[in-house]
Amino acid sequence: MGRILVTGASGNVGKYVVKYALQNNQEVTACGIDPNTLKTMFGDTVKIAAFDFLNPSTFNNALEDVDRVFIMRPPHLGNPNDLKPFIDALKKQGNIKLVSFLSLIGVENNPVPPHHKIEKYIEKVGLPYCHIRPSFFMQNISGIHAFEIKHFNRIVVPVKNALTSFIDAQDIGEITAKVLSEPNQHQNTGYSITGPEAIDYWEVARILSHELQREILYANPKPSFAKKYWIQIRGLDKEYCTVMGMLYMMTRFGTAKKVTSIFEEVMHKKPQTFQQFAHKNRDTWI
Repeated sequence: MGRILVTGASGNVGKYVVKYALQNNQEVTACGIDPNTLKTMFGDTVKIAAFDFLNPSTFNNALEDVDRVFIMRPPHLGNPNDLKPFIDALKKQGNIKLVSFLSLIGVENNPVPPHHKIEKYIEKVGLPYCHIRPSFFMQNISGIHAFEIKHFNRIVVPVKNALTSFIDAQDIGEITAKVLSEPNQHQNTGYSITGPEAIDYWEVARILSHELQREILYANPKPSFAKKYWIQIRGLDKEYCTVMGMLYMMTRFGTAKKVTSIFEEVMHKKPQTFQQFAHKNRDTWI
């Protein structure tokens, strides 16, 4: 068997796909736009390749000896067409046993997010696939939303009382690595994976308050205010904020509350809880 190519290998999920693929005794090529960062992270345990979805000249080296691929859409690439040249290159390669695209829970029934069109294009060109459709990452709370928690004791997410079945990116990476390590068992399917329960952001605030021993409040902003705040105050990329706002609007309508047993069925263990996540990442918000 050939190698597993992990795009976005320095990211929240990609780094765990690499970690667990290596634990599964797989040969791995880790790629991204900054090979030096990947070299620091993984040393000589993997092949490292410079890679950019927008630069087809980087494809051949990254795909050398590769027969399974993890695709992580960079957040700033909101246009599904940006990934099509790489998907075409995978089809042309002719030996790909499985493509695992990091998608989004519920997206198979929602044509609005870019993930939907990317899934459909992978299927259209005839590549064997296993779409990974996680609920919202717990790492959103320790990543993009950590600033307000750390400095102002506020969670700025515009979803009102909606429930979210948060999942740890570590669990996403582990199940993805397993799927890619045994490709014939997971072809042409999609796995909607969640944490063990769905909670609202009032509960997230309560858990963080308990863990950090200070009061964390859920700001519960209006969507228009949140987007304006992200762009004008935080200085976040406008296209990134548009996609994020779209996903949170879907959450307001209940698309993120579903809890599935897929992770446990595939991995034979339970996914991590938000309490566990908050405890092991508490230094993020201090």
